[in-house]
Amino acid sequence: MIAQTQDFKISQEDLAALGLNDVAYVRPILHEGAQAFRIHGADGRALAMVATADAATAIILRNDMTPVSLN
Repeated sequence: MIAQTQDFKISQEDLAALGLNDVAYVRPILHEGAQAFRIHGADGRALAMVATADAATAIILRNDMTPVSLN
């Protein structure tokens, strides 16, 4: 027997907030003529800037977040 389910609706704001404190991504940038890496939260908010991608990943993991790829 298949159980019936009710429709579940979630607002766009609530959907965007899912994973907000759990997920971060890294974007390469130019800062004062040098390559740097900016860490962003799931909502796109800039959280930090560091010199290397490895450092960015380490910071994300150290803060109990999951690094995700945008590729």
